[in-house]
Amino acid sequence: MQGARPMELVPDSRGSFRMPIVTVTRRLRFNAAHRVHNPSLSDAENTRLFGKCNNPNWHGHNYALEVSVRGPIDERTGYVIDLGQLRDVVEREVIDLTDHRNFNIDVPYMRGINPTTENVVVAMWKVLAPAIAPARLIRLRLWETENNYVDYEGE
Repeated sequence: MQGARPMELVPDSRGSFRMPIVTVTRRLRFNAAHRVHNPSLSDAENTRLFGKCNNPNWHGHNYALEVSVRGPIDERTGYVIDLGQLRDVVEREVIDLTDHRNFNIDVPYMRGINPTTENVVVAMWKVLAPAIAPARLIRLRLWETENNYVDYEGE
């Protein structure tokens, strides 16, 4: 690009200069069904704990997954990561295995795990973190409803 200037370096704590560190986020949407159920508990206890989320005939959500990656801006591209490439990785590793599926029976990375939103986002992290490397995944935010989401930062 003619006339484009390179990004200016910023000082670090040791007095050296580096490229600015930026967080970028991609949002992807999918639909999935589940039943929140702990087989080690009685039916009555599951109903008491999980309410309508324990419906034996399943229920579904229109989820949104926000994937945040942090790193230095690349001098050549001006990107931390190409968001199209990030989208492709997340679709291949998570969305294609999850969309219009049932977490309890169809999704390999959820086998044997009670599919609460908390457990789902941790399982997604375990799949995505190595697939996105060397980029550094710093947060997944999984929206289950317009009012409820779970953040996970790999801890």
